[in-house]
Amino acid sequence: MVRYLLRRLVFLLVSLVLASIVLFVLLRMLPGDPANALTSVGASPEQIAAARHAIGSDKPLPEQFTHWIGQLASGDLGTSFVSSLPVGPEVSQRLNVTLPLTLSAFVLAVLVAVPAGFVAAYKKHTWYGALLSGVSQLGIAVPVFWLGMILIAVFALNAGWLPSGGFPQDGWDAPADAIRSLVLPVLTVALVMSASLIRYVRSATLDVLDSEYLRTARALGSSFGRAMWRHGLRNASVPVISVLGIELASTLLGAVVVESVYALPGLGSMLATGIAQHDYPVIQGVLFVSTFGVLVIGFVADLVQRLVDPRLRGRLSGGAR
Repeated sequence: MVRYLLRRLVFLLVSLVLASIVLFVLLRMLPGDPANALTSVGASPEQIAAARHAIGSDKPLPEQFTHWIGQLASGDLGTSFVSSLPVGPEVSQRLNVTLPLTLSAFVLAVLVAVPAGFVAAYKKHTWYGALLSGVSQLGIAVPVFWLGMILIAVFALNAGWLPSGGFPQDGWDAPADAIRSLVLPVLTVALVMSASLIRYVRSATLDVLDSEYLRTARALGSSFGRAMWRHGLRNASVPVISVLGIELASTLLGAVVVESVYALPGLGSMLATGIAQHDYPVIQGVLFVSTFGVLVIGFVADLVQRLVDPRLRGRLSGGAR
């Protein structure tokens, strides 16, 4: 167990370092000069050179990278070129919106998709089983921004039940207003995510229903519910856990779309603003935190998968693969 965790932690650290290098290099390959955000239109070459020197973009790339890595090692995400404010506290503040949005949508999607996917598989020959499968296929094809605009039109503009966007200035100090502002974004993400998850749960359940071990358990006298609980649930959950990790990670990374639709001050809108202003520290800070979150999600999903699947438990103790 300890050896396995150490290996995975080393792999996580190496992946994070490699991701940092790729992020730094690709960002410097994008067109545009970050010094332009600090100068007015028609600035002289001397003014542009002074702006580059002020933000350090005139230094060699290895020196810039070493400086950035040194900041990360000390827990500092840098200082914004435009606002001159530390990026770390701003990222923490934006996470107060992005994390509740992502996690709430994920939990809601799982609560909807797991029973719906099971019913779609177990009752595949019934009209409602086929309807669930069809709705999930349709949901995958619906763009998240289009669904968001429909929900705004129905529940905010026409019914007036919920706000169409924005977040209270007091944040979570006004919990009722904060929750109301996240209802539609959470519902938007959850509906899109659950459509995809229903397909995977249905596929995993069908594999279990057609398995020999389930038929053997039934032949030995176990009821369908008992056989599914003791044998089917664990085997069906193994591939679904991997998908859950991917869906959670993609939702975290895709928050920029939902936050743009609902004008939420989360990581997504911060990233979009940083890209528009060529604010390298902001872009690097947001993407680094997002990448770290994705890697941690993958690490946890991999660990849970091995805890659930008895065939992989030997790996937890460092046994042979």
